[in-house]
Amino acid sequence: MQYRIIQKTGDEISPLGFGAMRLPLKNGKIDRQKASGLIYHAIDNGVNFIDTAYLYGDSETFLGEVLQGEYKEKVMISTKLPTINVRKYEDMGKILDEQLKRLQRDCIDYYLIHAVDLKALNRLIKRNLFKFIGEAKSEGKIRHIGFSYHGPKEDFPLLIDAYDWDVVMVQYNYFDEHVQASMEGIEYAASKGMGVFVMEPLKGGILAGKMPKEAEDIFKKANPNKSTAEWAMEWVLNNRNVTCVFSGMNSLEQLDENLAVANRITPLSLSFEEMETIELVKRVMRNSLKINCSTCGYCMPCPQGVNIPECMKIYNEKYLFDHKGFINQSFIDYYQYVGGIMGNSGNAGKCNACGKCLRKCPQKLDIIEELKKVKKEFEIPGSKYALWFVEHVGFPIYRNLVNLINR
Repeated sequence: MQYRIIQKTGDEISPLGFGAMRLPLKNGKIDRQKASGLIYHAIDNGVNFIDTAYLYGDSETFLGEVLQGEYKEKVMISTKLPTINVRKYEDMGKILDEQLKRLQRDCIDYYLIHAVDLKALNRLIKRNLFKFIGEAKSEGKIRHIGFSYHGPKEDFPLLIDAYDWDVVMVQYNYFDEHVQASMEGIEYAASKGMGVFVMEPLKGGILAGKMPKEAEDIFKKANPNKSTAEWAMEWVLNNRNVTCVFSGMNSLEQLDENLAVANRITPLSLSFEEMETIELVKRVMRNSLKINCSTCGYCMPCPQGVNIPECMKIYNEKYLFDHKGFINQSFIDYYQYVGGIMGNSGNAGKCNACGKCLRKCPQKLDIIEELKKVKKEFEIPGSKYALWFVEHVGFPIYRNLVNLINR
C-alpha cells in the first residue's frame, strides 16, 4: 500500500481509512467482537487511519476500548466537534474533553468541525471557534484541525480561506462529482497543501452491489471480474488530490475488497477506457435515481418516527431496478421495513412537515416534498388505518405467538 502524504502536516496516511459511522450492529448496538476483528484486520493490513464522530453512537467509546497497546500506536484518529451541540464557547471545550475520555487518548490527531456550511461556520466563529482551536492546540489536546463540508460548492472556497486548516473532509464519488465541494473544490484545497479526506465513496451503498441492468452490463463488458464497489473506490482513489477514502466496512469481504483496491490503485492509474466506462454508468444512474439521498442518516431522528433514509432508499430502488407491477419488490420492502409489519413503523405518511430534518440534510434535499412522493408511490388509500392495526394489534399478537412457541 502506497501511503499518501499531507503536505501541511507531513503525515503519511493510508489511502483507505476505516469509517466508524456504520460499524456492524447486533441488537441495535455495535457488535464489539465483529467490529474489533474488522478493525484489527484493517490495521494489520496497512490501514493507519480511523474516522469517527461524537454523533456516531458510542463509536468513540468503542474505539477507546479496542485501540489499546500496539494498535493504539499504529493508527491516527479523527473525530468531530458536533456543531449542533455548541450553544456557547464553553461547550466546545467540554465536548472535546469528553471525546478524549471516550477515546482514552491525551490528544486527537485530526479534529474536524462536523457538518459545516457557511452559516454554521459563521455561527461558530461568533462563539470564538478559532480561539478554542488555538487553545486546544496549545494544550496538546489536538494536533491538526479541519472540517467536514456539507454545503454548496460555491461557498466551499470561502470556508477553505477562512482559517489555516490542515485537512477537509468532503463527500465525493463518481455520481456526485460536481456537488458539495466538487472536483474543483478538492483541487483548491489540495493546492493549499491540505489533506483531502473523502466520505461516501459508494454513496451510502447505491454505487455498490446490485445496479440497474444497463449499468451492470456496461461494467461486466469492461471487466467481468470487477465488482461495482471496486469501480467506485477506484474512481475516487485515482484522484491525485485525494488523501484518504473512508469506507464504513461491516464485513470481512468488504474490507478485503477495499484493501485490494487501495493496494492496486495509485493516483492517475486508471486508463482512459476505464474512466469512460464509469462515465457511461454514471449517465445510466442519473437517469434512474429519483432522490439524491446518500442514506447518511443526519436527518434522523424524526420527531414523528419517519425512517427517512429507508423510505428514500426503497423509493430509489423501485426505479433503479425497474420494479414493475402493483405488488412489486419495493412495495413489499416498504411495508416490511418501514410499514410496521416487522414492528418498526416509520412510513413517509407519518411526516407532519415540521421541517426539523431540512437544516440537517447534507444534500440540502427538500425532504418534506420527497416524502410526499414516497407516500404517493407506496401508501394506498386506507393504508394509514391498516398500518396502525398491524403495528398496534397484528404485530404484538404475532410476537406473543412466537414467544409462546419458543418457550
